[in-house]
Amino acid sequence: MSDLAAALGAAVLATARAMNAAGINRGTAGNVSVRCDDGFIITPTGMAYDDCKAADMVKVGISGAPPKVGAGATAQPERANTGTATGKRKPSSEWRFHHDIYAARHEAGAIIHAHSPFATALACQQLEIPPFHYMIARFGGATVRCAAYATFGTQALSDAMLVALQDRCACLMAHHGMVVFGSDLKEALALAIEFESLCEQYWRVLQLGQPKLLSADEMTRVSEKFKDYGRQ
Repeated sequence: MSDLAAALGAAVLATARAMNAAGINRGTAGNVSVRCDDGFIITPTGMAYDDCKAADMVKVGISGAPPKVGAGATAQPERANTGTATGKRKPSSEWRFHHDIYAARHEAGAIIHAHSPFATALACQQLEIPPFHYMIARFGGATVRCAAYATFGTQALSDAMLVALQDRCACLMAHHGMVVFGSDLKEALALAIEFESLCEQYWRVLQLGQPKLLSADEMTRVSEKFKDYGRQ
């Protein structure tokens, strides 16, 4: 890897460890990636983050060239015409939806996928999160959608997620977990933590009965205000 790629790899690993430390992911589940000039750098498959080194992060190119196997243990994505993966480890089994989100959404600079407790609970019920709280608009609209179920690591899952993420930066994944993207790793992690908090709040509201929802007009107003949110 280049010096820049090595630095990004270290940042990806630090973010993955922070994700687990924040309690939104456990063990080897979930994955983290960051965009780079000719692809992205992602966590390896099936490795505990505390046991990883920055050099274990995997660079996946978006080149259209078939992956090559050689010295340095190059990994092979399932579909050869989608890109190449280089490094001594195999990329996350979910490399495909990271690839497709980066290709479809130019504003995505980093992606976090987690099996966080409350988001996963809602996802296992295939629930869309309605406008029970104005902060739902933080993720791009009046709701947070739940992507249709498909087997992990498949193109079908990636396709379903792209539909759920239309005009959004977060979605639930049926019987799976959640995914969030941000402009960089710091924002992606902050959004993932915030999203899990909203999922917990919604789960608790459901225990009280039918949620009382904000109007479409109010969510439109809030969405407009969020366009400048956090800009100094």
